[in-house]
Amino acid sequence: MRDEMDYPSAPASLTIAVPPSLATAAILDEDVRAWFLERAGLAGEAGLGALVNAALREHIRRSGEPLERTLRRVLREELRKVG
Repeated sequence: MRDEMDYPSAPASLTIAVPPSLATAAILDEDVRAWFLERAGLAGEAGLGALVNAALREHIRRSGEPLERTLRRVLREELRKVG
């Protein structure tokens, strides 16, 4: 593998910027990981991070939502499921 990564023509001062999102790690409980992986489907582990990020963004977006609005939203969602 090392031979595949050897770039003799690259300048010695070559640096690669790594976005902060790639440097962050989280440890998920197995049941939480399984729930997200089930929803990731064919994307598997690659889709896992995207789904976790989407869920966290949604939580952040709604964190300022008043309790009454939250209850109404949840009730509408649940009523839609049953019928």
